Amino acid sequence: MVAEIERGTAPTGAGPWKQRLRPYQVEAGRAILDSVLRRRGLSFSVEIARQGGKNELSAQLEALLLLLHAGREADAIKCAPTFEPQGRISLRRLWSRLLEAGLARLASLEAGHVVRIGRARVVFLSAEREANVVGHSARLLLEVDEAQDVDEEKFDREFRPMASTANATTVFYGTAWDETTLLERAKQRHLELERRDGIRRHFEYDWETVSQYNPAYGRYVEAERERLGEQHPLFLTQYCLKPIRGGGRLFTPGQLAQLRGSHPRQRAPRSGGTYVAGLDLAGGALEEAGSETRDPSTLLRAGAGGGRDATVLTIGRAVYPGSDALVQEPRLEVVEHYSWTGEPHDQLLHRLADLLREVWQVRRLAVDATGLGETMARLLTAALGSHVVRPVRFTQEAKSRLGYGLLAAANGGRLKLYAGDGSPEERQCWRELERARAAYRANRTMNFLVEPAEGHDDYLMSLALLVEAGADAAPRTARGRVREA
Repeated sequence: MVAEIERGTAPTGAGPWKQRLRPYQVEAGRAILDSVLRRRGLSFSVEIARQGGKNELSAQLEALLLLLHAGREADAIKCAPTFEPQGRISLRRLWSRLLEAGLARLASLEAGHVVRIGRARVVFLSAEREANVVGHSARLLLEVDEAQDVDEEKFDREFRPMASTANATTVFYGTAWDETTLLERAKQRHLELERRDGIRRHFEYDWETVSQYNPAYGRYVEAERERLGEQHPLFLTQYCLKPIRGGGRLFTPGQLAQLRGSHPRQRAPRSGGTYVAGLDLAGGALEEAGSETRDPSTLLRAGAGGGRDATVLTIGRAVYPGSDALVQEPRLEVVEHYSWTGEPHDQLLHRLADLLREVWQVRRLAVDATGLGETMARLLTAALGSHVVRPVRFTQEAKSRLGYGLLAAANGGRLKLYAGDGSPEERQCWRELERARAAYRANRTMNFLVEPAEGHDDYLMSLALLVEAGADAAPRTARGRVREA
């Protein structure tokens, strides 16, 4: 088999594994293995759509190298953004491949992060900034899993030198994010080298390539495209492998056009309708209510520091799809806006409770529970019940989830605002939507805001909370998942 690999004639998925590699995996794996066996010391980047099989390729390469080099002292190093869970998952996959190949008696696990056969080892390490990894050497192979999430400075300082002693082959695995990631920079460097010497160093297989060999995967991704929208950052990066810009306007003109509805504004609920709500609480009201210091997490609130914010309540009619629908998220029609400026929370509480419980009888309310908003959220929970109120603290992760959810609803045509009525509420809402900006972080989270110099974002945040309320109140249905192969 070694001779076949060296000649480039090894059959697809060759090896003692139950899971046969697909042609695109074999193509990348053959190039990597050739570099290792011939000690060429090349560097590669491998982008495969999410759940498309990059970890399976890596595990089978590792297992084969352990077998081929069991008679001599040689280490392969694999780092991941975290050891728990990412590094641990890779270790378990390698161990499973060794067991299914009948190598249990030869293989051993050492120190919880090393797999050994004979004198050859694969060492799994964390690439977290505080992880102590100095002292290891990669004589066989240096792998970087989810390289788009690995800190470039950490890699260059502590991991890259591991390959120097034996001029080991280096492989960067992952999916796209933006132009600043370790993976994207490696990719661009590899493409430039390819233009110079003709040696292929970058391998890229998007979801359409994967679906040619796994139709079930294709159906799953098509459903994700329907749910998220083709221009959603997560769909573009994880499935289409297209890097996004670091920031810009949150909504494109096309997305803004999709948000415009034709239904009229409602001052009262209609019989038989299901309603949900999003409540964004004013920072100014927090201060007037007696706050002398602000919770640090409120700094994540966009535009909270300039002028007088408004407390905004957005009411939406939720239309939930049938259980057989491709996308299970509801269609949301914004039917009413309420806005209060400079009114303390204690004076608003009773009016809000009456509107939400007696007038609209909302199924779910998502409320900004950041800082002193936590008190209002707790009081509303007492008034409406915990089955209705969903407090949302604006942490980095929660804010990111709200932003992605808002984009998905807009892209999918599942969020519509009432037809223009010329009201101050309608004009302010559209002003904020048009001025909203997005910023994408290296850890694949996002922030969205209206810059303080351009105004406020109270209607924007209330709308995002409305989408959260609609999704949270949806009837629960089982949803399939595609396993990585």
